[in-house]
Amino acid sequence: MPANDALSFLMAWTLAPFRIGSVTPSSPSLAALITREIGPETGPVLELGPGTGPFTRALLERGVQEKDLTLVEADPDFASLLTRRFPAARVVEMDAVGLRHLSLFDGPNVGAAVSGLPFRLISPRKSSAILQGVFANLRPGAALYQFTFGRRCPFDQTVLDRLDLEAVRIGSTFRNFPPATVYRVSRIKNLSTYDWRFS
Repeated sequence: MPANDALSFLMAWTLAPFRIGSVTPSSPSLAALITREIGPETGPVLELGPGTGPFTRALLERGVQEKDLTLVEADPDFASLLTRRFPAARVVEMDAVGLRHLSLFDGPNVGAAVSGLPFRLISPRKSSAILQGVFANLRPGAALYQFTFGRRCPFDQTVLDRLDLEAVRIGSTFRNFPPATVYRVSRIKNLSTYDWRFS
């Protein structure tokens, strides 16, 4: 991890701790874990809160094409950094809650979503809106990969139940500060005909 990335992350966290959620970027170990089920066959990938891009780099190492990446980043400094680092990717500077009402894709054709958002610091109402927006863009069978610090699921169970989603823990790593756990969130049943954006 470049030293300037750590400094950028710390400065961003100092200004907005509840939006950033961590004082350091995610480790290579966490990046490898959260992207291990994604590859070149996945197609378009949506990334929420990429920060300085550790998961983005891991996705490229897994064989995902840079042009297939859509990076949604609310912090303007991080968004500018991502645009320079990944010029072929699409970088969208906005709060992820906007996905519920803004169509970034031509239908639900995204093969996977990866999230670095601190959902344990996000209200259930806003979490629900973000999940609705994500799954409106994911094709049937696709999943959202989310990490959290510790082992407890970062999503309120009432939110998952209301959206017919399930979260399954796929692994943990102690080679991250703090230690982190990754969950795969997917539809319990095929809801591809239901558009959450207009619910």
